[in-house]
Amino acid sequence: MEADISYKRIWHVAYPIILGSVAQNLINITDTAFLGHVGEIELGASALGGMFYFVLIMLGLGFGTGTQIIIARRFGEGAYRDIGKTFDHALYFMLPLAFFCFFIMLFFAGPILRPVVSSDRIYAATMDYIDYRMFGIFFAIAQIQFRSFYIGIASTRVITWSTVFMAVVNIILDYALIFGHWGLPAMGIKGAALASAIAECCAVIYLWLYTVMQKHKLHYGLLRFEGFDKKLFGRNFQLSYPIMLQNFFSLSVWFAFFLIVEKLGEQALAISNIIRSVYIVLMIPVWGFASAANSLVSFLLGSGKAKQVFPLLRRIIVLCVGGVLIFVVFSMIFPEWIIRLYTNDPVLITGAIPVLFIVDFGAVSIAFGFILFNGVLGTGKTKVSFLIEMMVLSVYLIFVYVVVHFFNAKVSEVWLAELVYGTLIASFSWIYLIKGHWATGIV
Repeated sequence: MEADISYKRIWHVAYPIILGSVAQNLINITDTAFLGHVGEIELGASALGGMFYFVLIMLGLGFGTGTQIIIARRFGEGAYRDIGKTFDHALYFMLPLAFFCFFIMLFFAGPILRPVVSSDRIYAATMDYIDYRMFGIFFAIAQIQFRSFYIGIASTRVITWSTVFMAVVNIILDYALIFGHWGLPAMGIKGAALASAIAECCAVIYLWLYTVMQKHKLHYGLLRFEGFDKKLFGRNFQLSYPIMLQNFFSLSVWFAFFLIVEKLGEQALAISNIIRSVYIVLMIPVWGFASAANSLVSFLLGSGKAKQVFPLLRRIIVLCVGGVLIFVVFSMIFPEWIIRLYTNDPVLITGAIPVLFIVDFGAVSIAFGFILFNGVLGTGKTKVSFLIEMMVLSVYLIFVYVVVHFFNAKVSEVWLAELVYGTLIASFSWIYLIKGHWATGIV
């Protein structure tokens, strides 16, 4: 790959990830939309159960992001055989992590959730969801591993197709298992969880077959496990653990956000789950371009092209904000139509529309923030990125707690926290990129 930072090159790396995110979010939209027609309790419980699941997934995603940055740096250096060694040594950590996350859900989900969930009905439905969803953890971690490899070598198209395949499987199984079609039992929220776990398994099978057929195992030396390299493993862990922690705390804080909202009532939680689903759609361009940002920044530094980092980030911001604005404009023109995808309840529709408008502005601010933040990640200064995230999350959580407990805020006012988050993450990341010493960092 040449040191090309043109709009075309950025789009070439980002668009398959974006398309993959579209397909990935079809799973979230389908689950939410189907369960919205099952009941308000199921709708809220799927939000809490899904958030609990993804808090643990964030540990794997953090380590995977670190692996991706190292692979991109080796790719920029032309050290292709070291890519395979990096991939293999990541597995030494990811496989035990998958078992750890599984056992946390198996033995500790109940004791963690029972004291903090006020509604008995929501708690029971959340546990039903987790009981089936937890089996997908192994396949989710495997997907992260493959994703790290393909984004790192800037060959991202397979991510699109594997995720499309996963989404199709999930939609079909959601329809069959939630409502009980084609002779299958009507499992409700349990069916949604089981469908997602099976779909994740199918995606891993797709990625494995593609990797074998493309002979990446041979070219990059994947899955050779030629002895344990303590120094390589340590370097990977040193780079990755701050990302793991920041991802874990980031989603944990969002999980805490939903627990605080749950105190406002079952209706407020149901509205927030609808908005969460729409919000994730608004974020689709952000995740694609953010992944491209940290990978291409790392590649540029590996190629000795540090001076091109700022032009690269400016171009990615233009593309990312433009993409988000397309979704934002559509949601502001047709808010009721969008909310009706999830529910026909007029009370929920009326309550969700003002929250949607607030989230639209929050998504634009986060588009700026995530690109700059992933620029920091791409430099390999992951301890700095961890510090930035912790400062921003602290302000975010304090804001949510204060407006709920001291100002009796409505659910729409609580969601202003997303605008606060986006503004702060953009500001702190920009200051570091301007003032920090990151151009000569070793990964």
